[in-house]
Amino acid sequence: MTSIRIGNGYDIHQLGPDRPLILGGVQIDHELGLIGHSDADVLTHAIMDALLGALSLGDIGHYFPPTDPQWKGADSLKLLAQVNQLIQEKGWQVGNIDSVIVAEQPKMKPHISEMRDRLSTTLKVQPDQVGIKATTNERLGPTGREEGIVAYTVALLVPLT
Repeated sequence: MTSIRIGNGYDIHQLGPDRPLILGGVQIDHELGLIGHSDADVLTHAIMDALLGALSLGDIGHYFPPTDPQWKGADSLKLLAQVNQLIQEKGWQVGNIDSVIVAEQPKMKPHISEMRDRLSTTLKVQPDQVGIKATTNERLGPTGREEGIVAYTVALLVPLT
């Protein structure tokens, strides 16, 4: 068996009114929120896709399809816990995760520590195993025009000990 597995994840959701803005399981005060079937937490979705991709298990749409009413408004941290259980059943655990959130507004820095805490608790790892950075798109493209928020993630899996 290979001693490590690496996966990458990406997600983007459109911003719109009358929706909460939830990233990494943290609700952030902002006039716009992310639009999606679940809570539209792009950071958590990118992490799930990276974990699943590392084991060639498909993507989150396979496990939590947006056409299924049971996932409407779903808390993405609960979905992440299910993905983590799946990777553990396959004999793997998170080594570390590194993510980037791309958003013009709001500023992410005040929320990153709480995101790390919530994600690490859900994944049953130490907070220093969950890296989260934030940047802007320098006003370029749909993210730069504040039409949406993007997240990218790389996940390293190691054999379960």
